[in-house]
Amino acid sequence: MAFACGRAITFFAHAVTAVRPMWLGFDPKPLKQRVYFSNHASHGDFILIWSVLPPRQRQVTRPVAGADYWRKGKLRSYIGSDVFNALLIERSGAQSAETPVDLMAKALDEGASLIIFPEGTRNLTDATLLPFKSGIFHLARLRPQTEFVPVWIENLNRVLPKGAFIPVPLMCEVVFGAPMKVQDDETKDEFLMRSRDALLALRPRSEAS
Repeated sequence: MAFACGRAITFFAHAVTAVRPMWLGFDPKPLKQRVYFSNHASHGDFILIWSVLPPRQRQVTRPVAGADYWRKGKLRSYIGSDVFNALLIERSGAQSAETPVDLMAKALDEGASLIIFPEGTRNLTDATLLPFKSGIFHLARLRPQTEFVPVWIENLNRVLPKGAFIPVPLMCEVVFGAPMKVQDDETKDEFLMRSRDALLALRPRSEAS
């Protein structure tokens, strides 16, 4: 049931957005463990990334998402947990024995790839990126052999604006850049700047200007 639902959501995402992946300096075919990090404009972001991955990659890739949103209601909870096997992170500030970075590292140790949004919240402007949270750096430090792949999503904030329930048909592109890894002597600020620059470099020229 969950598999069929996933295929239906993927078909719907492609039908509404005519989504087209672009692979720039990145070969998606080898089955490697990766962390895909992306700009964040909509709750549908990870669905679009997930839907364009090759099937074998899709099966092992888990989006990291807010538990407060994806556990709200039976249908949403089913889609988040059963269909996408999302790694749901509590954002309420409640104390936990494991930090979000610990949970992500554990998921990597179990063989998963991840989709993360280092801005930490939805960005409603195309002008630039919000400052990256430090979690992406700490995760890269904990698992230095993992590839981090920048992914730019174009137009999804116009397809599914904040507060909208019905998507507006509009073509989207999902642009994958060259994988990167944290360097041995790289500081937090240096890695955050390098990963942010790698993501901004994937913007279409019309958005970058």
